[in-house]
Amino acid sequence: MRIHILGICGTFMAGIAQIAKQAGHEVVGSDMNVYPPMSTQLEMQGVKLFNGFSPQHIDSTIDCVIVGNVVKRGNPAIEYVLDKNLPYVSGPQWLAETILRDRWVLGVSGTHGKTTTTSLLAWILEYAGKSPGFLIGGVPENFGVSARIGTGPCFVIEADEYDSAFFDKRSKFIHYHPRTLILNNLEFDHADIFPDLEAIKQQFHYLVRTVPSNGLILRHAEDTNLQATLEKGCWTPTVTFGGREGAWQAELLKADGSYFSVTHNGIEMGEVSWNLLGKHNVENALAAIAAAHHAGVAANQALEALPRFKNVKRRMEIKGEKAGITVYDDFAHHPTAIATTLAGLRAKVGDARIVVVLEFGSYTMRAGVHKDTIENALQKADMVVCKRPEQDSWGLEKVLKNFSQPTALFDNVDSLVASLTKQLKSGDHVVVMSNSGFGGIHQKLLSAI
Repeated sequence: MRIHILGICGTFMAGIAQIAKQAGHEVVGSDMNVYPPMSTQLEMQGVKLFNGFSPQHIDSTIDCVIVGNVVKRGNPAIEYVLDKNLPYVSGPQWLAETILRDRWVLGVSGTHGKTTTTSLLAWILEYAGKSPGFLIGGVPENFGVSARIGTGPCFVIEADEYDSAFFDKRSKFIHYHPRTLILNNLEFDHADIFPDLEAIKQQFHYLVRTVPSNGLILRHAEDTNLQATLEKGCWTPTVTFGGREGAWQAELLKADGSYFSVTHNGIEMGEVSWNLLGKHNVENALAAIAAAHHAGVAANQALEALPRFKNVKRRMEIKGEKAGITVYDDFAHHPTAIATTLAGLRAKVGDARIVVVLEFGSYTMRAGVHKDTIENALQKADMVVCKRPEQDSWGLEKVLKNFSQPTALFDNVDSLVASLTKQLKSGDHVVVMSNSGFGGIHQKLLSAI
């Protein structure tokens, strides 16, 4: 099959491209932002890339056009596809119909922790010799790629609640039909497509409807929003993890989460010493252990895999250390994720100074949806430095003035770097939190220190 992918350089669509190529299809694609590292990764897979959405890039005899959800009506490429009546489909639908139909799908859903938990689960299955396929919204260091077709029956997928395409406003995860489903947590996010929390719960309820009665749903024991969602209707056995009531539980043997024990139904399974930090990552691991267990991996084998797990890029990734100052890159862009990440680092570094450099990158953050909770999320930081979002009608400067710790607000990255580097000292931990490239701020900081 000859496939053209519109919006190919997004993490999800690039994963679709890699899987399609590995399945033997001829793949080309178009996007507005064709640049490394994604362009390099795709070209190494033999995928030809076009910069821009010119209709001239699309062969009129193409077998299928896969449309990313960044593509909207008015885009010249999609207008050409519609006018010429070319066959088109969303990425999630193509994946479901072409790759997932005969696989044991393990879906990882939730507002936070999807990428890490999906990576953990894929690695545990790999360590157990199951050679899973996977599609992940990041690059797990154990694999070096975000997606592969795999040779075993299992396929692990990051089950995202964002919409599928301009013509299919259902959440992506509706298409996947998982046999094993992780429900990690549920909060309000994606204010650009969901009006309120209830709308997100409804999509999660639709997801629950797709899990067969001989499958398994794993849910966090203490998440009341997940509980409310399951009360709408559930036809699948459920097992809990985390908290004090979960069937799968962990006890932190070190406060920073780097050493913990695991129990299942009150029976101790073993202990883990690993490189990740924070209670949230311990609970991500619990979910992955439980899901792998359902797919036939013994708990002790899963525990053996965890010390060998290498975290995903952009999840507390150390970008460099200079003059005793450590600079981290973290993808956290929601108050809950920010708080749990900083709590893990604080437990690790003790009284050392933590400086947070925060970009309000996601639509939900830029729009000020979390303005009333961001102060509490940043409590573990000793200093908070922000770049002013383009949409600041809600008054970030006023919000920052209420913080107890020193804060600063800058209009651009260069002025932020110039000011901050004068205040840094040996022993500081600088955590850059953003879901975008943030103007190359990590390297600019390291160069300026």
